[in-house]
Amino acid sequence: MLKKLVAELPKAELHIHIEGSLEPEMMLELAQRNQVQLPYPDVDSINAAYAFNCLQDFLDVYYQGMSVLLQEEDFFDLTWAYLKRCKRDNVVHTEIFFDPQGHTERGVEFPVFMQGFSAALDRAHCELGISARLIMCFLRHLDEDSAFATLRAALPWQDQIHGVGLDSSELGHPPSKFERVFGKAGELGFKRVAHAGEEAPAEYVWEAIKLLQVDRIDHGNRAMDDGELVRHLADLQIPLTVCPQSNLRLGVIKDMREHPIKAMLDNQLAATVNSDDPAYFGGYLVQNFHALIDALELGKDDILRLVTNGFRASFLSNEEIEQHLGEVKRIAEAYA
Repeated sequence: MLKKLVAELPKAELHIHIEGSLEPEMMLELAQRNQVQLPYPDVDSINAAYAFNCLQDFLDVYYQGMSVLLQEEDFFDLTWAYLKRCKRDNVVHTEIFFDPQGHTERGVEFPVFMQGFSAALDRAHCELGISARLIMCFLRHLDEDSAFATLRAALPWQDQIHGVGLDSSELGHPPSKFERVFGKAGELGFKRVAHAGEEAPAEYVWEAIKLLQVDRIDHGNRAMDDGELVRHLADLQIPLTVCPQSNLRLGVIKDMREHPIKAMLDNQLAATVNSDDPAYFGGYLVQNFHALIDALELGKDDILRLVTNGFRASFLSNEEIEQHLGEVKRIAEAYA
């Protein structure tokens, strides 16, 4: 019954890395199209490489896969495939992360990927009725100068980039490393989000809030280790974009029954459900909801709160949010 409700409800996804939606079949297709030599001869060998033990193991494969993205058409095809999946799963709004430095360091310039992304988003709006925002992430394993250079390179595209984020290897690269970059991005009018508290301690979440002044925390699992932080997140209703199947595949949790999202809800946190890198972690948004339903004692009210939180935490206008929530309420009442 709850899985049927999840399918029927309109949903927002706020934590999706577009490069992480590169399915093995498309990876091989683009490698052939662009004459890129991969260490994987077939889909089975790619799937075998997805035996991750930690975040860094995943990132090593992730950046290898990214090497096949070279032309504007590649970025369009990648984004359009994800947006068609959104339509299938009744995701009506999505806020998509992308990693410019992962492309510019390979010689792929901003206009190439931005034009590909934009064409796919425009088509999805017209043909699928899906709204979207782009969030440009800085790679935290690179230095501050590289992040500033990326921010400058993005300025001609500012009307198409809604926010900035922070991703990649977390341990050893605290948010404070990018305080000045995020300060400048805020002055320029970008929304701000950051991965924090996935593998690293709760202190990284505090830094993201206090130093980067983020609008949302991406992941945030380790926030639950700090009672004062939990109360702070609840009082200010700072959203957490939680990614259950990612947490399991990367060893953040050992069993889905240990996932903290129910405790987050019980502590009045604005937790949301997302897919992170669905091609690598075995599940898009609906499958992440299903994994939680199978493992935890979630009720209808929990599902409605998670879906509602997704819209309220989005960067949509208040009017757009209320329109979506009206539809959520209408469908929920039919399941009374």
